[in-house]
Amino acid sequence: MNSHYLALSSLITLFFFLTLLPPSYCDAVKYFAECSRPFDCGGIKNISYPFLGDDRPEFCGIPEFKLRCSGNEYPIISFKELDFRVLDINQSHYIMTIARSDLLNSPCPSKFVNTTLDFNNFDYHTTDQNLTLFYDCPFRVSGLDAAKNFTCSSVGDGAADNTYNYFVTESFPSIDELFKKCQSNIRVPVLEAALINESLGLQKVLNQGFDVDYHNSWASSCLWCGVSAGICGSNSSSHKFACLCRDGEQPLICSSKHEPKSIKIVAGLVALGLGVLLTCITICCLRSKRSTTSTPFFMKKTKNEHDLEAFVRNYGPLSLNRYKFSDVKKFTNSFKVKLGQGGYGGVYKGKLLNGRLVAVKVLNASKGNGDEFINEVASISRTSHVNIVTLLGFFLEGKKRALIYEFMPNGSLEKFIHSDNMETTSMPLGLEKLFQIAIGIARGLEYLHRGCNTRILHFDIKPHNILLDENFSPKISDFGLAKLSPRNESNVSMAVARGTIGYIAPEVFNRNFGAVSHKSDVYSYGMMILEMVGGRKNIDVGISNTSEIYFPHWIYKRLEQHNDLGFPINMTVEETAMVRKMILVGLWCIQTNLSDRPSMSKVIEMLEGNIEALQIPPKPFLSSPPRSPVEESSTY
Repeated sequence: MNSHYLALSSLITLFFFLTLLPPSYCDAVKYFAECSRPFDCGGIKNISYPFLGDDRPEFCGIPEFKLRCSGNEYPIISFKELDFRVLDINQSHYIMTIARSDLLNSPCPSKFVNTTLDFNNFDYHTTDQNLTLFYDCPFRVSGLDAAKNFTCSSVGDGAADNTYNYFVTESFPSIDELFKKCQSNIRVPVLEAALINESLGLQKVLNQGFDVDYHNSWASSCLWCGVSAGICGSNSSSHKFACLCRDGEQPLICSSKHEPKSIKIVAGLVALGLGVLLTCITICCLRSKRSTTSTPFFMKKTKNEHDLEAFVRNYGPLSLNRYKFSDVKKFTNSFKVKLGQGGYGGVYKGKLLNGRLVAVKVLNASKGNGDEFINEVASISRTSHVNIVTLLGFFLEGKKRALIYEFMPNGSLEKFIHSDNMETTSMPLGLEKLFQIAIGIARGLEYLHRGCNTRILHFDIKPHNILLDENFSPKISDFGLAKLSPRNESNVSMAVARGTIGYIAPEVFNRNFGAVSHKSDVYSYGMMILEMVGGRKNIDVGISNTSEIYFPHWIYKRLEQHNDLGFPINMTVEETAMVRKMILVGLWCIQTNLSDRPSMSKVIEMLEGNIEALQIPPKPFLSSPPRSPVEESSTY
């Protein structure tokens, strides 16, 4: 009986301590709770930072991202004097689809003004194309058929007063004549795909709206705030990014070291009260005649597990499927077919319930603290490109983690270019196919560096991480060492070197060579395409590993000696040009001086351009540290 009185006393004491929490702590909890709840408006669900809703406090987002929920049916966002209906928000790729409200039911605008965005926070997407709508044109325009004509009652329907209304793209030859003679005009962006579909008609094209990219310089900060179990928000006075934590506002991440001393004291007292309470409960349970072999009523998770769960819960892309371990085990047939082994775990072949083949990358829980999982999900889920492998889903349960990718039937590029693997391949690649693969990889890297809202640096470009589909088209994979960077920042900070020995740029392992940037990926690409050329049987350079310093120096020496590259005499003129382009581009990419290395856009231009336009670069000064023949894992 005494133990029951002691338990009651502990509960009263606990309640007393909780009521003494300082007001600032209560405010922090309030802010955290208010911003942790995403909001819905009509068919658009789970809207969160940086967007603000009607009843969402300003510190939960950015004022310029304010949405009004019209009749609880759809969100409205305003730019200057125009309202736009929000049709969709892709929070994984930072894209919003909007349409001018005044053009949704009729091509007659409420105001004859061009469509203008808030360019401080938004940009037109690459999928958009401008239409110009002309009103009250006093003539028929040659070259424009009836399909380009539309009626608008507010300015005449084109029949009663012999005037016409037209819509054209900016490439229309007589557009200047329309600007001069038509009474009014407005410019409206539309989706290029909708415009191509001629069966839709003007009104349906306008109703589909257009895509806008919203600026996300806060994306990396928001990501790591979420990992630290915080909620992305804004400072109430400066409106700059802030990480809202349970103990208050922090600049970037939540950490226990920022807790006020008073909170630590109260937390200690609360912990003492809870300890007394749990002791009493334990005594009561031991005195009862129940079995002592029952399962504990709670399971303890590590901090890393909590961090990963917080990341997935708050910032996991909505387009990805989350699977259970039983599901993964089922569609891999208990991990029966192993496709390969990397530094962070094995890759297994699987088949989803719909029959689609997949590759399941099971991450090794003993390596890293979940960084590989976060890097892959955070970076690759933001991509959509023909030369980037597609992430379909993931599995996360305690220390077990797995990533599910599209299946690449021809495996990695590595087995097709190394002479010791050529005997085992069923179909050796020709020079033309190898050249097209080099261009495809360059396009994928250019997209990562310039095509995404957030620049993605891969840091592990090598043949092992280039996968080939059924048509031998290349796809860049394995983003475990990737790093996100705002597009307007050229350099990135890095605590330790990352990458695979033999492909790492000099500045990555020694800052004396310069700052780490997207040019570090260019270096790895250069080493790889030199290996693609030099690793083939038809070139004998007399060394076992061509991705090291030896092959660049050997090939440069041959270029100096009257361009004698040692290739077979039966090569066609086109094949000789392809190989020479790859070699010259590779040598330019591995220049020690960062300013001498081309961007990936320039690399594509060099590969697709005229061979006579390519000059021999300066002799490579050095290469990455040598690697052992069996070295294939990544260093982090």
